[in-house]
Amino acid sequence: MTPSVKVLIIEDDKDIVELVRYNLEKDGYQMIACGDGITGLAQVRKSSPDLLILDLMLPKLSGLEICKEIRRDEKLHRLPILMLTARGEEADRVVGLELGADDYVTKPFSPRELGARIKALLRRVQPPGEEAKLLEIGTLRVDPVSYRAQREGKTLPLSTLEFRLLYFLASRPNRVFSRDQLLDSVWGSDRFVTPRSVDVYVRRLREKVERNPEKPEYLKTVRGAGYLFETRAS
Repeated sequence: MTPSVKVLIIEDDKDIVELVRYNLEKDGYQMIACGDGITGLAQVRKSSPDLLILDLMLPKLSGLEICKEIRRDEKLHRLPILMLTARGEEADRVVGLELGADDYVTKPFSPRELGARIKALLRRVQPPGEEAKLLEIGTLRVDPVSYRAQREGKTLPLSTLEFRLLYFLASRPNRVFSRDQLLDSVWGSDRFVTPRSVDVYVRRLREKVERNPEKPEYLKTVRGAGYLFETRAS
């Protein structure tokens, strides 16, 4: 791991921070730590990290609010976010994914597990291969080189994983993919999220891509089978 990769952790438990710091710095990451939400959000904007490790339960400003603010910010909305949650917080994890987190680790966690999650997220933000092509479908434009999608000339604030899911479906139009197929293709074999996470991501995409998320033009559900990107109407 090159020392140019900068990881910011926002966590108020000093023991967890030191455990993470020791293991990440040993693997060659740069690490910055903040102990409360307000300071942490300011540090995200100041330091432009490559990845954010974010506790949900924070003093001054919650992790969910930080997640929401980051995804609203045009300069930060593609930042990979790894949530830290307690074991019993499934509802909070779902909300966190809906607000823009990319993955989560439940406490207590092993340094090895955390390291694997970080590497997996960083792999997913790598530039696409040469075969990736610009897509123009109706008023939608999807550019895999810049990881940017536009609708009617307006840039859509997609996270990296949201973009990957959109590009995968849009580049294979009118084909139905199950949740497991999407997990394998978009998240990869080193995934840790569940099939339920696909539903959350599709919901997030509809909110950003569709004129009316309740009656989507493109991102369609095929009951009992999965999802497809429909272009027949275009």
